[in-house]
This record gives sequence, structure tokens and C-alpha cells, in this order.
Amino acid sequence: MKIFRFVLHIPIVFLLFSCGEPETKSEPVSVEKTTAVFPHKTPDEKPNIPMSAATERMFGYPGKGIHDNELFSQFKYTRLKGFDYNNGDGTVTRRDPSRPIKVDGKYYIYYTKRQTTVPPIGARNASKTTDEIPSTDWDLCDIWYATSEDGITWEEQDIAVARPKKPNSGWRSVATPDILIWKGKYYLYYQAFSEPSGLRGDWCPVSVSYADSPDGPWTHGASEVIPFGKKGEWDQDATHDPHPIVFKGKIYMYYKAAFNKWPDIRDQYAVGHGLVIGDDPLGPFEKHPLNPVMTSGHETTYFPFKEGVAALTIRDGNERETMQYSEDGVNFRIASSLSLTPTAAAPYLTDAFTNTNYGKGFTWGLCHFVNAGEAGEQHSIIARFDCDLSLEYDNPQVFKKSTVWHKPDVFFQQGFDQEKNNTEK
Repeated sequence: MKIFRFVLHIPIVFLLFSCGEPETKSEPVSVEKTTAVFPHKTPDEKPNIPMSAATERMFGYPGKGIHDNELFSQFKYTRLKGFDYNNGDGTVTRRDPSRPIKVDGKYYIYYTKRQTTVPPIGARNASKTTDEIPSTDWDLCDIWYATSEDGITWEEQDIAVARPKKPNSGWRSVATPDILIWKGKYYLYYQAFSEPSGLRGDWCPVSVSYADSPDGPWTHGASEVIPFGKKGEWDQDATHDPHPIVFKGKIYMYYKAAFNKWPDIRDQYAVGHGLVIGDDPLGPFEKHPLNPVMTSGHETTYFPFKEGVAALTIRDGNERETMQYSEDGVNFRIASSLSLTPTAAAPYLTDAFTNTNYGKGFTWGLCHFVNAGEAGEQHSIIARFDCDLSLEYDNPQVFKKSTVWHKPDVFFQQGFDQEKNNTEK
């Protein structure tokens, strides 16, 4: 009975709903207005719909994806020819190359070279060093230079800047050079050590030498061209990795300092990059009030790009392994995330010193590997990297891929000793 009564009521209900107002055709409504769902095809401009924080950020990068992001690239590496390393036993090392410059059809580079009778004994043993025994890979070094026709085969020439006599700044070691070309002259900036590295940390100022030719001779121009910070400030003890470019008609020199480290803390250090600005390569330079302008990245790699400045950051900090960009050379933001980045990257740039108002980027440069021989991290070699970080070059099939696979051994080399670290989890 109940079932029968329900069936009889169905047409009545149908009639009630079908006999209302006359049927009208509704106008089509856009999907965006009704659902506000992100479209299948990525828009060229940020759509006016509610979005997650990650989707919002996507439209802040210089490209809709890494395939068209001009500040994203993979990196490919090539061994250099022409340098002898004494079979990698740690007695001969080359590291921290300057950016290559091209003069009269020939490339020039300047770099840290150590040639000692024994390998370094380590920063922790700095008190045991002598005039013959180095503490670190950059102790007891001179600045050398080499030339090349193709950027792969190099011919080592001679010492460019030698350690001065004691007690002049740099008598213990001169290291980590970079180059500036300014009004027809050449300027080499470098770290100048007056004590073994590791004794109190890496305490050293920056010196500069200049020449009329890339072959020298080099004349000492000034010491401590980047002033230390006052006691208690982040850069109170050292100014490392001097890295000049010409931007807005002035010399913008980026540098590095480690803080929260020495002398009592060795494994919780932080790294900051500062900026000094000047009109004369010999100084004075004025520190930017917002220093440090970068809080990630180990070495300094900055270059003019479009109307601003781009920076490659590696190894240190929460934003390690990123490319960053700044319209004013001071306030940087992440432009892309990277992998297998070059250590101590020194790109070949045609417009680093031309005061360009639209930087073009680069496609190759030099770097170093610090664990290249039997001496482990106390032996370094210089190598070449190639990439696509140039507005005048486009090779996405090689350099813009997001899926680059490595053999399992690459990962297993980062092994975890289960027995040694057998602790409760």
C-alpha cells in the first residue's frame, strides 16, 4: 500500500513543478565567474581570480615555466686542458678563477695557485703551519694568469700578483682574484692574508693592483679597499670574494663575509654578501646601508641582466641553489631554482664593465672543484661550465630541461653509515 501510494504521487509532484512560470532560456555564464578555477592553458598574464600563494608566485618569475625563464639553466661541465696538477697529490692547486676577459682575440683568466711541498694540513691545525706548510687550500698562494684561444685549452703564463714581503698586507697569501676594466686600465682585486687561514678564521682584507695591460706588470694600488665593519657588525673580521661590475655609471663591488662563526663556532656559520659603491677603482668605496644585500650563496657571482643585476647563489643559506634578480642591484628576489650549480662561478661577460643599460647574460664561464684529487677537499682544479643564461642564445633542448637523470652512484656517494649513526629515531 505504501509503495502504491508513493507511485501515484509522482505525477502530481511533476505537474506542480512543471506548471509554474513559463520556460526561459538562461544566458551562458563564463566558467571563470562561476568556478574561479585556474585554466588548463597557462595565461600570459596573472588572471583576476583567487589563487594560492604558489600560483601567485608563478607569475612573479621571468617566465611562465622554466622552459621560457631566461634566468633558468642546467649546467654542463668540461675539463680544461693545459694545466698540470702533479697527479692530484694536493701539492699543486688552482682555484677561484676570475671572470674571463677577451683582449685582442685572446681570453685571459686570473686565479689562486698554490704550489707547496706538502698538501694543506687543515684550518684546525693552523697553529702548526710554517712558511712551507699551508693550513688550507688557499694558504701560501699567489695570483697567476693564463691565456686561451677557445676557453678550453689554456696556457699558463706567470705570476700576476705575488705575495709581498712581510709585514705588508698579503705576505702570507694572496687569493680569490677578480678583474675590473675601467677607463682603459685593468684592476685585480684579491684577498690579502697576513696570517695562516684558520688561526682566527679567514681574517683578511681586500687589496687591489692595477696595470695598463692584461699581461701586467701589476702595481699595488691600495690595501683594505673594502672597509671592515665595526666590532659586533656582520663583516667585522673579513671581506672576501671581491666581485666588481659597472652599474649605473659606478663601480658596484659585491663581497662576502661569514658571520656567526669564528672563533667559538665552526659549524653554524652564516654567509652574507655586502655591496660597496665607488667612482674610483682604488677607492674610497661606500657601504650600502642595507648590507648584507644577500643572505644566501657562498661565492659572489653577480652580472648585469636586462635593466638590473642577477646573482647566482650556491651552497649556503635558505635560498641556496637559486638565481636571483634585482632591478636596483640591492633588493634581490628569487628568479629560479637550480641544480648542479658551478662552484665559484666566473662567467664570461661582454658587458660587465661597459655600463650597459640592458645586460645580455652569458653562455659559459669557469669554476672550480675543491675535491678533485687524493688530498680530498685540499686540492682544487679549474673547469669550464656551459649554460643558457643569455638573451642572445636559445637552446632549451639542452639547457632548459627539468628532467636530468643521474646514475644511482651519484646518489649512493651521499651514503649514510647506518652502524656509525645507529641512534634511536
